Amino acid sequence: MKIFRFVLFSLLISCVANAQVTEKDTTKMGYVLKDTDTLSNEPIELPEIIVYKEHLDPEARKQFTLLQNRVYKVYPYAKIGAEKLSALNKGMNALKTGKEKKKYFKIAENYMENEFEAQLKKLSRKQGQILVKLIYRQTGQTTFQLIKDLKSGWKAFWSNNTAKLFDINIKEKYAPYEVNEDYLIETILVRAFNRGRLVKQEAANPVDYDELSDFWEKKANELKK
Repeated sequence: MKIFRFVLFSLLISCVANAQVTEKDTTKMGYVLKDTDTLSNEPIELPEIIVYKEHLDPEARKQFTLLQNRVYKVYPYAKIGAEKLSALNKGMNALKTGKEKKKYFKIAENYMENEFEAQLKKLSRKQGQILVKLIYRQTGQTTFQLIKDLKSGWKAFWSNNTAKLFDINIKEKYAPYEVNEDYLIETILVRAFNRGRLVKQEAANPVDYDELSDFWEKKANELKK
């Protein structure tokens, strides 16, 4: 029983501590892409086009900024979820009896539901869909898989009811080599990590960002021919 209490306490401390995002001036929440930023020569694709940073028109800048702010908002939830999943699995493995595991699982579930469900329901549909992608980036599993696996405890973190409110695809994966929006998300994350805007957590399946950028630059050049 002492082991059970210690593991539970450790999980709760981990969840609370890692829920914090690096503090920054709130004026930076509306950060706008500028010519002085270090994104030179990296292709950016917005609806049906691929353009370069120095050629972005006002509408393209607006759309990129919207995506950036959405990533800033939901990435911490994906990060917390991945940490929680890891801590929960370790905690379950440390317990001996089925009774202790069941109790531990229920308390952890209730904690996540009380702590995050209300916040998740406030997200927009587009924010929710980006969160689904980032959950895959951080865990290597789709939100659907995590909900289906009762042992993971994600049923409380992202309930089916919450997903229905968003009307989103919880089976969607994160594919930065296939989906240009995912490449842009990776660009936003890399820049945010380098600037200390977000706290970095290694992806479940890391990608070489330089290689990824070269891939999209080559594709952009091919479309320009």
